[in-house]
Amino acid sequence: MFDRGEALALLQLGDSAFPSGGFAFSWGIEGLAADGLLSGRADLDGVIADHLAQRWASMDRILLHRAWHADDIAAIAAVDRLAEATTPSAEMREGSRRAGRALLGVWVKLAGPLSQAYRARASADARLGHLPVVQAITGRDAGLGLDAAELVSGWTLVTGLVSAAVRLGLIGHIESQRSLALARARLADLLDETPADDAMPSSFTPFIDIAVSRGPLRHVRMFTT
Repeated sequence: MFDRGEALALLQLGDSAFPSGGFAFSWGIEGLAADGLLSGRADLDGVIADHLAQRWASMDRILLHRAWHADDIAAIAAVDRLAEATTPSAEMREGSRRAGRALLGVWVKLAGPLSQAYRARASADARLGHLPVVQAITGRDAGLGLDAAELVSGWTLVTGLVSAAVRLGLIGHIESQRSLALARARLADLLDETPADDAMPSSFTPFIDIAVSRGPLRHVRMFTT
């Protein structure tokens, strides 16, 4: 049965206007463009495909799953530490924590009970607050099911990447809609596959990681990552 309430929650949480701070992150789009590896829609679509298949589906989604099924705050923190340990790039670790803590802060202000409880734990440990873990926490506070929380996680990544490309002048608004439509189909295919309960998080996006790691060396930057 179609759940109108959950559908409306998805529209709210997946909207770029939701104040999660995602506008500050390009997740490598800016760096790839600066390095001459991304100059138009075809390149962008390839980067989105890599992000979804080689990082989101194999890492972020796995961490979200684990955090979703965690029984208590201590178990969620254990997943958060796993996120820290399995993200080799220092810049990606920092970006994930900054994005996660920004989202967590929104839900603390919205009086999400699990978010408020976890904020106290994360405040005491600078390694905690990774984005996929917080997406599980806030998804539970929003009353979403796991499938819906995964959808929001994947979709906000896609819209963030496309929005960054538009703001950098790499593509126009019509091209952005074509990229979103293609990414939507790719995300749907990935969501059709259910990860194993014992799956370990892993990623392989070397060009993206290198572009992000070079960010602090650039004199002019629009985005955090």
